[in-house]
Order: sequence, then C-alpha cells, then structure tokens
Amino acid sequence: MATAQEAIDALAAKQGVVDSVTPTNLSVTLQDIYNDPNDDPNVIIVTEAADFGVIDGSKTYRISGFVDITGAGVNLEIPAGGINLKGNGVEVSRLICSDAAYQLFTSPVGGSGNVNCKDVSFQIDGAGSSVMALKSATGNEAFELVDVNFIDCTSCGYIDNYRQGRETGTGRFGGSPEIEFRGVWSGGWFVETSVCRVLAAGFTGSLYKAGVGFLMNSRFRSNANIDLPAGASFFDFAPANFVNPSTVQMDRVIITRNGVINSSDTNLTPNMAESDLSSSWKGCLGLDNTFEGGKIITLTEVDTVIATPGSYVTLVSGSHLASELQHFDNPAGTQLRHLGIQPRAYKIVAHLTIEGPQTEEIAVRVRKWDDSATAFVDSLPLIVQVNSLVGGRDVAFFPINENVTMDQNDYVFFQVANISSDSDVTLESSSYYDVNAR
Repeated sequence: MATAQEAIDALAAKQGVVDSVTPTNLSVTLQDIYNDPNDDPNVIIVTEAADFGVIDGSKTYRISGFVDITGAGVNLEIPAGGINLKGNGVEVSRLICSDAAYQLFTSPVGGSGNVNCKDVSFQIDGAGSSVMALKSATGNEAFELVDVNFIDCTSCGYIDNYRQGRETGTGRFGGSPEIEFRGVWSGGWFVETSVCRVLAAGFTGSLYKAGVGFLMNSRFRSNANIDLPAGASFFDFAPANFVNPSTVQMDRVIITRNGVINSSDTNLTPNMAESDLSSSWKGCLGLDNTFEGGKIITLTEVDTVIATPGSYVTLVSGSHLASELQHFDNPAGTQLRHLGIQPRAYKIVAHLTIEGPQTEEIAVRVRKWDDSATAFVDSLPLIVQVNSLVGGRDVAFFPINENVTMDQNDYVFFQVANISSDSDVTLESSSYYDVNAR
C-alpha cells in the first residue's frame, strides 16, 4: 500500500491540484482513493449505452447519473451468468429509453440467469416497450429488486419460469408498470415493501398478472401501498395459478382507487376473492380480509332417533343453511370440513336448543374426523337437564365453546345422547354453530 503522502500526491494529480498539496484541499478523502469504483476491475461504470458491451455476470454495472440510451439500439441480453446492476440511488441513477417496441432486458437462446438490481430507476416509456422480456435458463434462477423505481414505464414486461423473486423498497410512479409472470415457478414472489402512485389515467391492466402457463408453487406475498386509476387492478391471478392453499398472502396491504377506499371493488383482484382457498388476506385496508371458517344454522326440525340410553348418535336437522364458508365446505349433513392447511387452530361456538322429555339429561359432544389418523376424536360432553317449562315445549340449552385443531380434510359435527332414556330428541330451528380461526 502507498504511503499517506504518495496517496495524496496520486489523488492530487488526478484532481489537477499541483500546489500546496494537503489532505484539506482535496475533494475526497484518502479512503476514497483506495475504494474508487473506477479502479475496481469488477465494476463497469456506465455513462452511455456503449459501456455495457456484452453483459458479464461476474461484473457489476454501475449506472452513473441519468443514462439515456434512446436510439442506441442496445438491449441488455442477460446471459446464464446473470446480471448485477447497481446505481447510486433511485433519484440519481436512471436508465432511460424512449424507443418504440424496445425491451431493455432480454434473454438469449437458452435463457438468462439471476437478475440483481439495486439503487436504480428505469424509465422505459416508448410505445409498445417494456423493461423485461426474460426467460430463466434452468428454472432455478432468482430475481432481486432492491430500492428500484419504475418511472413512467410503458410496461414492466414478463418474467418466465424463474424460481423466485423479491422486491424491497420498490416504487411504481406513472405509466402502466404491469409485470406478467409466465411458466412454472418452484418458489414465489415476495413484495417486502412497495409503493405505487400516479399511474397513467388510461391504464386498465394489472400491476401483476398471470401469463402463459403460470403456476406458482410457493407464495405471492405483498404489503404494498397502492393507489390505482379507474379500470386498473392490483393483480389478475386465478386460484388455479397457485398449487397450495393460503399462498396468495396479502399482509396489511393499503389500496385505494383515485384516493378512495372501496373494498367491495371487484376489479381490484378480478379473478380472485378473499374467500378462495388460495387466499390469505390479513389486516388489509381497501381489500377484504380472509376469515377462515363457516356457519351452520338449522332451518327445519326433525327428530333425532335414540335407540339406546347413553349411546351417542349424530344430531340431525330437517334442513339447514351453510354460510360464510371460507376455506371450509359442508360435505354432508351438518358437517363443516377444513379444506386448507393454515391456520390449524379453530374455535367452535354453538348455541343449540334441544327439545326432549322433562327433567331427562341430554348430552352433546363435538365429534371431529381426523383425516390424517383416519379416526374420530370426541370432545368431553356437555350434559344438561331438560327444563320443565310451562306448555308443551321442554328444552335444554347448550352454549358450547370448544377449541379444536383442524388440518386439511378434517371435519366436525355434533353428536347427542339421551342419558336418561331412549326417548327421541329434536334440534330446534335457529340453533347454530360457527367454526372460526382462533
């Protein structure tokens, strides 16, 4: 390493300082001379289109200032070795191209590698142009956008068959910055922090949408803060695009349209609802949330036949209504079945009114089918004496509050026993039970 004075002299010569050389009249510090990116053979400083050359995945391309490559006829073809693109901040480093039908990032035959972009903005605003037209080389590549802004972009383009992607500190301002996912993704896309504002008034697409053959094996997760113009949507996915339940995860998303919150706006997510099995939307503002569970209410009455005192049988209703089903269905009778995988912890709340002979003891219990164990599991019974009421209606009231763990395809229902005799009992209309996530 050079001595301090040698370093000062070298830096002074670079800056044109020839007299009274001291550290105080140099515009940078001694440390800068050792960390000068211009002297790093692994860093390519980009001030014009020609600086890119053939993309080398072992180099870092540092965008110096606003670099306008309009008319240069240069596409950044990302090889299997990938690309590392870095700026000095989204406000001071920007790649700009206003050419029509232009694609900034493209793939060669055989596909592209990892894409890592940090501290830079893209302004690709020509008619019919896009930021990306990328296909993964092996299906095991990743996409990283860290502190990246899309400014007035005509389109963000498409990403095909990548393993996974992540956005941290991204922004979409102006234009119509739609990203299209294509092919099979073994991982997911994680929007850690993102904001979207002042998009083009005529934009009627989606910030994210499913393209040809799109299938995601892991999650699409977002906590974005979004304002959309009329006609635009947040994402256009369908449940069939996601292999596993609860993997479209909206976590405290804030979404408005022209500044107005309206969670009943079906065009925010046109082909997916909060109740779909693929959805898990929690703590959102402007987007409906997912409340896993369901409800059964008795509409008409029929006797439950008791053959043997003290023997449990299924408590039946003449007819019933199943409602508020999210990640649950009603496969038979008054059963409620869990179709999802998360959450697993549920609470059963019931108010059952059962008619029977005066003063006889009636017992009710929750029965759960444990699908993984192929066996039934029973709760402790609640035993209540039938009231001796004035008139012909003698009933027992069962307020039930039971915690239960339910995995995929587990279901619950109620059983009843007449402890005192073999007299039949009747579940009265308006009796109900709810299953809700704890």
